[in-house]
Amino acid sequence: MASRYQAVYESWQRDPEGFWAAAAAAIDWFSPPDRIFDAEAGVYGQWFPDATCNTCYNAVDRHVAGGRADQAALIYDSPITGRKKTFTYGELKTEVEALAAVIADQGVGKGDRVIIYMPMVPEAVFAMLACARLGAVHSVVFGGFAAKELATRIEDSKPRLIVSASCGIEPGRIVAYKPLLDGAIAMARHKVERCIVLQRSERGCELVEGRDVDFADAVAAAKAAGRTVPCVELAATDPLYVLYTSGTTGQPKGVVRDNGGHMVMLEWSMGHEYGIEPGEVFWAASDVGWVVGHSYIVYAPLLHGCTTVLFEGKPVGTPDAGTFWRVIAEHGVVALFTAPTAFRAIKGQDPKGEHVSKYDLSRFRTLFLAGERADPETIKWAEQKLGVPVIDHWWQTETGAPISNNPVGLGQLPVKYGSPAVPMPGYDMRVLDDAGHEVETGTLGNVVVKLPLPPGCLPTLWNADDRFRSAYLDEFPGYYKTADAGYIDEDGYLFIMARTDDIINVAGHRLSTGGMEEVVAEHPDVAECAVIGIADAMKGQVPCGFVVLNAGAARGAGDVESEVVSLVRDRIGPVAAFKSVVVVKRLPKTRSGKILRGTMQKIADRQAWAMPATIDDPAILDEITAALNEHGIGV
Repeated sequence: MASRYQAVYESWQRDPEGFWAAAAAAIDWFSPPDRIFDAEAGVYGQWFPDATCNTCYNAVDRHVAGGRADQAALIYDSPITGRKKTFTYGELKTEVEALAAVIADQGVGKGDRVIIYMPMVPEAVFAMLACARLGAVHSVVFGGFAAKELATRIEDSKPRLIVSASCGIEPGRIVAYKPLLDGAIAMARHKVERCIVLQRSERGCELVEGRDVDFADAVAAAKAAGRTVPCVELAATDPLYVLYTSGTTGQPKGVVRDNGGHMVMLEWSMGHEYGIEPGEVFWAASDVGWVVGHSYIVYAPLLHGCTTVLFEGKPVGTPDAGTFWRVIAEHGVVALFTAPTAFRAIKGQDPKGEHVSKYDLSRFRTLFLAGERADPETIKWAEQKLGVPVIDHWWQTETGAPISNNPVGLGQLPVKYGSPAVPMPGYDMRVLDDAGHEVETGTLGNVVVKLPLPPGCLPTLWNADDRFRSAYLDEFPGYYKTADAGYIDEDGYLFIMARTDDIINVAGHRLSTGGMEEVVAEHPDVAECAVIGIADAMKGQVPCGFVVLNAGAARGAGDVESEVVSLVRDRIGPVAAFKSVVVVKRLPKTRSGKILRGTMQKIADRQAWAMPATIDDPAILDEITAALNEHGIGV
């Protein structure tokens, strides 16, 4: 089938307001928009400024009223605990409405903030939707974040209520949340009035009398009383949530998401970009604490009338490298969205893909990868083992939905390995040099978006318009700075090579660490890799590689190190000569799977560094330090 992408993208270019007005027709409004965009409002303009709506109504109530009450809305699958449960749209409405009543009883109303600090359990989704129902602004903090990090978010958002759980469960360990929660509340100057706490059977906790409410007891009482809570009518420009992303100053940045534009973009993306029909099963293997979890575990699938999967597990070790295929087969998943690092982990444990053949994947038709750069070797491995299109796409916490994608819903375009394909409607992409001038096709530079940003993107940062301008708009006036480096080729495909911080300068040559990682990943024994630039007195910086070997790798560590050095020199040139290639057992990552290259670089350069709040396992940095020492690098 020929792709309709070009025609659709050009229709947006010709008439942006007409395009988004048509997309808005897929949303149920209390008052539909007469004005589509107000260029004078907000920091750079506002979408649907005169419309009113409610996100929970569109995600839940309208489907119950429209005939989907008995369709599965949410499938909870927890290989860590052995629990599985499916909630229909009718049951989801019952749970959300009861919890909304309990939240309202704590004095929470429109505009109040609620922090949700929970593991991957259905109650986390219920809490997000209950806040949306009431017009309260939720801020989900990744479960298990340290007390200090939670305290900074309490201080910035000033919540009236926190919804939490007694514990989270990781492979081989239980993480007690309540001591972290109590510690954060004690630390923060802003004092939280109430907490609703879900007691998990794996580890309970003591409740603070007068402050803490038992989740299950309160919800049961609301159900028994037959409590009903209507969806509050909100301005489309009212905030739905604040999601904090780490800031370079140590102060977290609160990315704001509005109600109206967010719904329009997510609903449009499900059909046109991801190719999903209402009623189908969609799985985003992320966490509700990250933007992918907000957009594509909770809101987009439910807005579109799909069944969404909430997975409490890991790609390997729960129990093995076949767990993803088990979930897909068991629940009839048609599309999976996950991070490239998940597939690198699976490939490292099962390089021959032997687990794949054990499951019936006949209904599975598309794999989407995002979250960090998808190296071509990982994409090729997944294509070969799964026999379905593997779509690399690119977006950010700030955008809430893809910036560039290969839109299978419009007809798939040819795949170019290393590229997340083409800009989506709403995104006028440019590549600028450091002085703000557009560079030639194929030239590496700063990737930016010509303003205005499309519906669904952040309108600002929470209570920080000036910080929003300085972080994203001031450096290149008239553009939004993505802080990514890349280029656009002659066919309009975008190539994101690295964060701008990851472009290294070797003897006057600007080199992309992402480009070097592509080459390193081609080595047949390499499961995962990372390349950083480290300080060098002669050249300014030189590249240093880290590799994790496949299980049962054919070559020894020393062989792989020397072969990788030769491979990069042959493919990129002598300027890319490595200081060292270090074989390690694992790479330091955030809980969302992003490799902590910046921290690794600081260790190698003997700079002061702080333990990243988002790190999955702090012990890995000790291993990295020891490995660098063995190679005479760092301290």
